[in-house]
Amino acid sequence: MDRREFIAVAGSVAAVTSTSPAFAQRGGAFLDHAVPGVGLTVRGPVRELRLNFTMDVVGAFSDVQVTSSTGAVIPARRPAYDPSSQQVVIIKFRRALPPGTYTVRWHMVSAYGRLTWGTFHFTVT
Repeated sequence: MDRREFIAVAGSVAAVTSTSPAFAQRGGAFLDHAVPGVGLTVRGPVRELRLNFTMDVVGAFSDVQVTSSTGAVIPARRPAYDPSSQQVVIIKFRRALPPGTYTVRWHMVSAYGRLTWGTFHFTVT
């Protein structure tokens, strides 16, 4: 196994570890809930996505990407914090989302420097 393969395997182990409740106690920021909700169907128009985490996250080192069911990346502004909490990240879309199913992929760095990530879907009618 070369160095690149080792790093890829280590990243996979980290992804599994990041789903552990014990990991959250050591500084991992988990997605608590989202608006639109994880796996839910909502009525449009949807103009923004709100991700609520279990602890503060560092926006400068974090990323959120939303794609349509065809794989097209949805244009959005850079993630920003809710003014009242660094646990809430807001993604404002350049246009309201049309009906369809969307995939959200997020990578967050907690205030303690731990990287966590995840994926979920929601549908707009």
